[in-house]
Amino acid sequence: MRIIMLGTGGFAAPTFRALLDSRHQVLALVTQPVRERATGAMAPMREIARERGVPILDPPDVNDAGARQALAELSPDLFVVADYGQILSPETLAIPRQGSVNLHGSLLPKYRGAAPINWAIYHGETETGVTTIWMTPKVDAGPCLRQARTSIGPDETAADLEPRLAEIGAPAVLETIEAIEAGDVRPLAQDAALASRAPRLKKQHGAIDWSRPAQAIKNQVRAMEPWPRTFTHWLRAGHPAVRLIVERVEVDEMGNAGEAAPGTVLSAAGDTLLVAAGQGCISIWRLQPAGKRSLATEEFLRGYPVKAGDRFTAEP
Repeated sequence: MRIIMLGTGGFAAPTFRALLDSRHQVLALVTQPVRERATGAMAPMREIARERGVPILDPPDVNDAGARQALAELSPDLFVVADYGQILSPETLAIPRQGSVNLHGSLLPKYRGAAPINWAIYHGETETGVTTIWMTPKVDAGPCLRQARTSIGPDETAADLEPRLAEIGAPAVLETIEAIEAGDVRPLAQDAALASRAPRLKKQHGAIDWSRPAQAIKNQVRAMEPWPRTFTHWLRAGHPAVRLIVERVEVDEMGNAGEAAPGTVLSAAGDTLLVAAGQGCISIWRLQPAGKRSLATEEFLRGYPVKAGDRFTAEP
């Protein structure tokens, strides 16, 4: 089958490699343009394409007339889309003869949107997976073609889970393509009543609301890695607020907040930094003061005199 791959982020890389190693013909990679300020290593999809001699197309708008013409001239049978970053218009979706398949990082219809992996962890899911769908003009709403499931570890972060799901997704895409080619697809319409949203992450999603239960706060810390990361502000009398990135926490089953307001520091000594939550307590094990390096709690407390009764808040 003649395939054009559309993808930008690392989640798409295993699928791209699998397509290149298959018997199918990959005509081109369509990816997001390089941002002017981008530095460091080449984006993974571009690196793979250049290593394998695959033409790269990076239109600022994949739906404009020139981009559509360039894609149509390649005469593709199928678009395979994963972690691309642009929404395809009906006219663009109509280009490939067999339609367009998307690999999504959730068990649709749950977690439709740009950040399904993060929001699944945020909401405390213990199982997730990937879904391949026929693409329709409504984002992430097309009929499901294949799903693969996996458990989410109790301490697994979004940064840990994404590469696992990416690897699970690659064979699901190949199985989907084989079924399409054989005329053996059995699309399953999504139940819109079961749909949930997974919007693009914003910096404010990292702010810790200490009135939430301790387990919910731990889930947030796991979910917001590697971006935007979770943060709080340390408040103490007579001093300016200090912004702290919270990197690793545990629910403290033995801690007792008593009558302390959420966000109150209950204990700060040795390697213990215990904070009251809306329900239960949080032990902070690793954190990073703004502009400084990451520190284990014991090292942090040697340099920052946090005391019982100080407050942690979402806003300074």
